[in-house]
Amino acid sequence: MNTEDAEAALFDHIVDVLVVLADVGSGDYTTRVKSSLPAGHPLGTLTSSVNQMIDSLAGEQEKAASYRLELEEKVAMIETQRAAIRELSTPIIEVWEGILCLPIVGVLDSTRSAEMTEALLSAIVEKEARCSIIDITGIQVMDTATADHFLRMARSVKLLGSECVLTGVHPNIAQTMVHMGVDLSEVITHRSLRNALTNYLDRTSSATS
Repeated sequence: MNTEDAEAALFDHIVDVLVVLADVGSGDYTTRVKSSLPAGHPLGTLTSSVNQMIDSLAGEQEKAASYRLELEEKVAMIETQRAAIRELSTPIIEVWEGILCLPIVGVLDSTRSAEMTEALLSAIVEKEARCSIIDITGIQVMDTATADHFLRMARSVKLLGSECVLTGVHPNIAQTMVHMGVDLSEVITHRSLRNALTNYLDRTSSATS
């Protein structure tokens, strides 16, 4: 091979290296530098080093992709579990045709109140419910914020044309609400879910008879 051919081959080889490195820079780890240089050529070591570097990067990229996929699966599972927990914490039961019941247990904060209200209003529209019973038997303590959440929920229910009934009020909660001056004139109250259901059915049967 004469000098010009050798220089041309060397130039082509350097171009190949640069092209492969550009592919790697764009995220393509499938290409490798193909050497046509004679054994012992100084650039042979460079070619080998570049290919080894690409092999290493490809391996790390594959691990990263695997970790990313695993992380996405875990995030999706967490979201699924979170949605299931929200559904379990906001069980809306159709106790009778056109009558929904939302039993509330635990602490009611702004976020949970908004989720409950949204779920209840959606169920009212879907079931065409005429009456919505909110049962707070599972709540032992009520503050001003919690009472305000119930009033907002009741007003939202009434705007959809559904009657809102509050049941399961404990004596200490009744005293607290009176002490706080909470106005429940917009909400019908009953001692228990059974009393509310019986009263509503009696009223509707009398109206239709």
